[in-house]
Amino acid sequence: MQPVVSLPGCGARTAEKLAARGIVSVQDLWLHLPLRYEDRTRVVPIRSLVPGEPAQFEGRVEAVESGFRFRPQLKVAVSDESGATVLLRFFHFHRAQVAAFAVGRRIRCYGEVRPGAHGLECVHPSYRLLGDDRNEPLPDGLDPVYPAVEGVGAPTLARLIGAAIARLPDDAAPELLPPELRARLGLPGLREALAVAHRPPPETDLAALAEGRHPALRRLILEELLAHHISLRRQRIALKAEGAQPLRTHGRLAERLLATLPFSLTAAQRRVFAECRADLAEPSPMLRLVQGDVGSGKTVVAALAALLAVEAGRQVALMAPTELLAEQHLANFRTWLEPLGVRVQWLAGKLAGRARTAALEAIADGSAQVVVGTHALMQAGVVFHDLALAIVDEQHRFGVHQRLALRDKGASGSQVPHQLVMTATPIPRTLAMTAYADLDVSVLDELPPGRTPVQTVAVSAERRAEVVARIRAACAEGRQAYWVCTLIEDSDEVEAQAAQTTYERLAAQLPELRVGLVHGRLKAAAKQEVMRAFKARELDVLVATTVIEVGVDVPNASLMLIENAERLGLAQLHQLRGRVGRGAAASSCVLLYQPPLSAMARERIEAMRASSDGFFIAEKDLELRGPGELLGTRQTGLAAFRVADLARDAALLPAVRECADLLLAEAPERADRLVARWVGGAARYAGA
Repeated sequence: MQPVVSLPGCGARTAEKLAARGIVSVQDLWLHLPLRYEDRTRVVPIRSLVPGEPAQFEGRVEAVESGFRFRPQLKVAVSDESGATVLLRFFHFHRAQVAAFAVGRRIRCYGEVRPGAHGLECVHPSYRLLGDDRNEPLPDGLDPVYPAVEGVGAPTLARLIGAAIARLPDDAAPELLPPELRARLGLPGLREALAVAHRPPPETDLAALAEGRHPALRRLILEELLAHHISLRRQRIALKAEGAQPLRTHGRLAERLLATLPFSLTAAQRRVFAECRADLAEPSPMLRLVQGDVGSGKTVVAALAALLAVEAGRQVALMAPTELLAEQHLANFRTWLEPLGVRVQWLAGKLAGRARTAALEAIADGSAQVVVGTHALMQAGVVFHDLALAIVDEQHRFGVHQRLALRDKGASGSQVPHQLVMTATPIPRTLAMTAYADLDVSVLDELPPGRTPVQTVAVSAERRAEVVARIRAACAEGRQAYWVCTLIEDSDEVEAQAAQTTYERLAAQLPELRVGLVHGRLKAAAKQEVMRAFKARELDVLVATTVIEVGVDVPNASLMLIENAERLGLAQLHQLRGRVGRGAAASSCVLLYQPPLSAMARERIEAMRASSDGFFIAEKDLELRGPGELLGTRQTGLAAFRVADLARDAALLPAVRECADLLLAEAPERADRLVARWVGGAARYAGA
């Protein structure tokens, strides 16, 4: 494997910056694939520019104006032989730049134009000043735009990747896929696929490349999915080989808990608990995912599994991604387990001083039998006496390193703790078989009796006043309501401002009601206090951002309003809807949308109105390929994908499993090379 420093123009400092991004070899540069492409192979007359579409155009500078009155701004008018003019607008510039834009100078620009106050304008285009030669050459291929590498300029990165591509060996040398599979799927060889991905010819279908439909991209997607799938399966084999202490008990504590619960388990809960119990009795570690819709009763199953470990004289850790969710688990576990004589210990970042010292001592000496907490469970100072079962809730919100760190707390010799992970995000079977190839999957596909279905309606934002009146009526009957603000901007600050505005407006419109506000910019303590007040019925309406998506349990809340619902994916809409309908009262979810709806948004909203089944919703989300990511912000147990997208590329998953079976059985050394190529050092973490 050739190091990147072997490429001309790649010095030690550049190599260091690349290594920080995980790029250490020439092969790694082959797989640093473009985010998108720019077509600079032709020049479009200014008159033919289409707003919203990126294009390359050129002309002469007609006028230049720079000013600093409100904010620095440079405006350059450019026109061409078609007689049309476009205004270039720069907000970040220097004096030398202003001087270079001499009137009459020819310029070639690339960017996206939009309608302005006086015609078309282009903000911060990339540009090149030209000489008077009319025959300035144009590139003969599309220009790739690569994911940025900190400290390495885009031109340097593109040059190094070009040099790496020039070193691609003959097709036979790097080829690892079985030829019969390639032929059946109509996929090119690796050399051809990489050449097209990095340097697509001008006639290439850019939409097919962007959407992963082009044969060259499908070839790379299949190989990447295959590498991750094999990595997970290998990790599972390695974990199972490590061994675990079998937890064989009479289950008396679990029976006592079942006798005290004010409800009976569903058939699905009994089945999943039986699966967990059988796993825990084995001398190899349980690696089980319990996935179930919102409110399907995963926490009770986790508590029953925890009691099997406690009865065997061992410790249990339950980790949740937020203090809000962890505190909810703590309340449930204390209510259920402490009357049975089981000590439940709390550990979170805000625990300090003597309380923290006492908690760490109880965990270390084993007197804390069940420990509930957040990321704090994984900190260096936390030492368990005898950890036998690690339970992770909403596991897709944790990085793989974090889950590995929790598991390592109980590693002893050749033995590791059993692992139970839970998610309320229903995942289609096709995805689960690949994304969770290292886990046995149990499904809670039945809701507890007494849970009322949530009625879902879609209402145009123009009828906002009617919605406010509906909230007033619900609260007058003693119910509570959520008003969720959603924004497209990936910014806590902008979301917080929108929520603040909504909060002030609702407080003014509903002066007789107690309105609260919670968002991502609030400090943890303030957030907890607002949620506590809402749960204690000290607030009637809670205005929130999507921070309340997971884990909030307020049975008295019967109305959920989601503003700008058209901007969310189905999975997230379903999670938010799951915050109501948790009590016996009839509940409603109002999807407030901004007309006109796109075809995709209309389909999503129709799916929400048609069904409250999380698995139907997940399948529909997969079909629509909406922005709601089924597996959360971090791919479950997988390193970040370079080119594959599990939701988009689900149709390739049967071929991935078939190919994995073939390679592992007949060519394990090829499987090794494939994992090394795509996963590399991340392989250890793939099964965490």
